[in-house]
Formats: sequence, C-alpha cells, structure tokens
Amino acid sequence: MNRRGMALCSAAAVLFGLSTPAASRLAREMNAFSLAGLLYLGAALAVLPFARTSRLSSAAVRRAASRLAVAVVAGGAIGPVLLAVGLRQAPASTVSLLLNLELVFTTILAVVVFREHLGRRIIIGATLVVASGVLLAWSGDHGLRWGALLVAGACLCWAVDNGVTAKLDELAPIHITLAKGTVAGGTNLLIGLTLGHGPSGWAIPATLLVGGVGYGASITLWVSGARELGAARGQLVFATAPFVGAIASWLTLGEAVHAHQVLSLMIALCGVGFVLRSDHEHDHGHAAVEHEHDHNHNDDHHANHDHDAVVGRHLHGHHHQSMTHRHGHLPDLHHRHDHT
Repeated sequence: MNRRGMALCSAAAVLFGLSTPAASRLAREMNAFSLAGLLYLGAALAVLPFARTSRLSSAAVRRAASRLAVAVVAGGAIGPVLLAVGLRQAPASTVSLLLNLELVFTTILAVVVFREHLGRRIIIGATLVVASGVLLAWSGDHGLRWGALLVAGACLCWAVDNGVTAKLDELAPIHITLAKGTVAGGTNLLIGLTLGHGPSGWAIPATLLVGGVGYGASITLWVSGARELGAARGQLVFATAPFVGAIASWLTLGEAVHAHQVLSLMIALCGVGFVLRSDHEHDHGHAAVEHEHDHNHNDDHHANHDHDAVVGRHLHGHHHQSMTHRHGHLPDLHHRHDHT
C-alpha cells in the first residue's frame, strides 16, 4: 500500500472531521450560502501563498478546464451549501456520521463511471465502513430526515468531485483548491449576502479559519493522496473523517455517546484495515506516453527520468518509454488499466 497516499488521505480526514462541529456552530450565525462561501474562500486563502510554487501552463488549464468546472460546481459550490443547510437541521454528530455516504457514492462512481479496479479487500472494507455508517446514522426521529437527505445530496456532489479531481493530473492539488475556493466560494458568498443574514463580527474570521484548515488543507491533502491511491481507496481512508467529527462533537458540544456508536467506530476501523493491503501485483504493460503531472522520482515510473536536480515533488511535461513490468500497484495515474 502506498504509505504516502495513506498518510495524506488520513491527515485530510482528521482536518475535515474536526471542521464539522465547528461549522455546525457557525451555521447559527449566518445563512447557508454565506457559510459555504466563507469556508471555501478560507480554503483559497490558505493555499494561495503556495500556489506559485507549482508551475501552471495554459495548455494544462485548457485540457483540464471541463473536468475542473465539474469539480468546482459539484464539490465547491453545490455540496457545501447542502451540507450547510443540513447542519441547521441535524446535530453535528449525526451530520458527521451521515458523511459516510460519501464513501458509498464515491465507490459506486469509481467502479461504474471511472472504471477503477477494486478487488475483494476493497469491497469488504467499503462494506464494513458503510455498515458502520448505517448503524451510527440510523434514527427514528422524523425531524432529521430532511437534514439527512441534504447531507446525502452533499455526499453525492463530493463523490462526483472525488472521481474527477483524482484524475486532474494536469493541475497541482493547490491549483484545484484555489479554483474551488475563489470561484465557488466567491459565488456562494455573493448569493448569501444578497439573501441577507450574512456573516458579521467574530464569525467571519472564524469561518475563514475553519475553511482554511478543514477545507483548504484537507482538500489539497486528499487530492494528493487520491492520485496515489485512486479515488475509491482514497475515499475509504477519508471515511474516518465522520468519526473524527462525531468524537469532536461529543467532546466539544456535549452530545451524548451511545454504545452502538462506539461499536460502529470499531467496525469502520476494521474496514480501513482491509484497504491497507488492497494493492495487487501482476504483469502489466505501459505504452509510451508524454504527459504533465506532479511527481517525484521515488517510484517505478520516474526513477530514470533525467533533468536538473529537483528535490521532492514537482510539475512539468515528461516522456515515458514503453515498458512491461511487475510490482504491487493501485489505480493511480500510471495504472488505470483494465482487469479481467
């Protein structure tokens, strides 16, 4: 299993999970559009100082434009508003647990639309995490149904976003986050100000801070990790975020802890354990290709890639010769091949 991808997606999960109870508190201070807008503008501000470290070519932007637009609209504009409204309808811990639906939708889209190979372990892991989410989110309170439906809609939007951004290889993760924050965040904030009950006082810097950490850093880390794990595997690791959010809600907002919630947490951890060994190994071939994406030289595909010394990950166009080899791999940029 790609340890770097695991670490990046895990860090993203922790940061996003902690943002949910904070956003729940802020939802009382402003309308949903203003909250969603400020959260993503905070994300853009957080990554802006680092945007100049990754070169961005006009050709790469043109190739990525349509996919980036889908990510901005679905993941940056619609999804956050649905979540913000849902936070006004249901307790933060319940919303956090319902966010496991993002895993369900991402896995389905990864298989049906993006043709990712999952395998037995990833299917078992996904099933366990989904089962834990169902156990946690189950409630007989009819007043929560609208909130649950809104959160489910947000999860579907983010599932589309996940599948698209995991394959936006032409752009660095920072650029994707910056586009979502400025375009989607700015648009939602304008709508929110037009509708009234906009943010004021302490709520503005607080929301920007939550957005910078829980969305800006989290999105950038997840995109980086998902490129190395694939969207479905990256989302399975990220599925720990709802439990981080639930625990944070219990500790900071004083919401009750129930035995079945603890049991569900253990089931989810078992599911993530399965994904830790979900890579596979077989002979596979690579056609000659010339493309541009961020990379380093510590893998089986860029070790013989010669140019001036560069430390760490970097972005530029480069050429791969055709080759056939065998090693453990995941459905990342260089391994999106078919399986029988």
